[in-house]
Amino acid sequence: MRILVTGGAGFIGSHIVQFHLSRGHEVIAVDDLSTGSEHNIRNFLPNPNFRFEKANLLSWPHLESSVAQSDRIYHMAAVVGVFRVLKNPVDVMAVNVEATELLLKAAHKNKWRSTLIVASTSEVYGNGIPGRETCEFSERDALLIEENSSLRWNYPISKLVDEAFCLSYAKAYGAPIVTVRFFNTIGPRQTGQYGMVVPRFVRQAVSGQPITVFGDGTQKRCFCDVRDTVVMLDLLADNSSSYGEVVNVGNAQEISIAELAERVKWLSHSQSEIRCVPYQDAYGMDFADILHRRPSMTKLLSLTDMQFQWPLNQTLLDLIYIEQDKRKAQGG
Repeated sequence: MRILVTGGAGFIGSHIVQFHLSRGHEVIAVDDLSTGSEHNIRNFLPNPNFRFEKANLLSWPHLESSVAQSDRIYHMAAVVGVFRVLKNPVDVMAVNVEATELLLKAAHKNKWRSTLIVASTSEVYGNGIPGRETCEFSERDALLIEENSSLRWNYPISKLVDEAFCLSYAKAYGAPIVTVRFFNTIGPRQTGQYGMVVPRFVRQAVSGQPITVFGDGTQKRCFCDVRDTVVMLDLLADNSSSYGEVVNVGNAQEISIAELAERVKWLSHSQSEIRCVPYQDAYGMDFADILHRRPSMTKLLSLTDMQFQWPLNQTLLDLIYIEQDKRKAQGG
């Protein structure tokens, strides 16, 4: 099987690359390294089945030929991370929407010989429907963004446009596209540089710095190990009943951010203080957070026989050990 991964040097993208190389597949990864890193794929470079191209998808000259040679395409390239989204709001809309449109046009020109997995986000749910008792988000839910003056919402809005493109091609041409809404994927190679909470907590705990909780910590999230995530993507791509569908990809086990900070501190035997930081101090502007984000897994489990292998504590321990080893290597 021939695989194309956009954003292939990024966090999720590099794990997709690793997953398919381990199965003997040929993989092309393209990434402009704006948030991805060659460090994430350095161990794959000697593999004769792997090719990396440093390029921006918007100007990559080999897009059409690479699509034509691929049996499956994972579109993970995007402007991501709260800090980067707030800093580059125009790029969010341009890159996230235009790159997806270019890829879909190339696949259409190739008569849809490739299965596409296109990344969306759980942030499209916003805060959910006011007054509704459940905090669980289903793919059939109405989507409501309550405050569109915050630049935070540029990211989910751009992904909703991507979803509309994908669903339109699937409906009009029977295109084999699966759109996946990621719910807080975590794991090795994720960086806290752009606002991701778990690697930031782990780095702070291991280094003895204050563990900074943005807001009051009552906001809740469901974290899913990336090693489970890539299995879900593979299972969805293998099932033609997934084509033309939008599917939640995550784990339904919920935890508050305050409890997450306590757990990271406990697992790492850290003496760090846990400190709450107002959103305005953290992001330097008005910021609208999402209080609850728990996925309904009903649809995914109806389409796959997914068996989760990575509980949260194990993932956190793995990340703590990696960070501790890194500090030892640096003499810290």
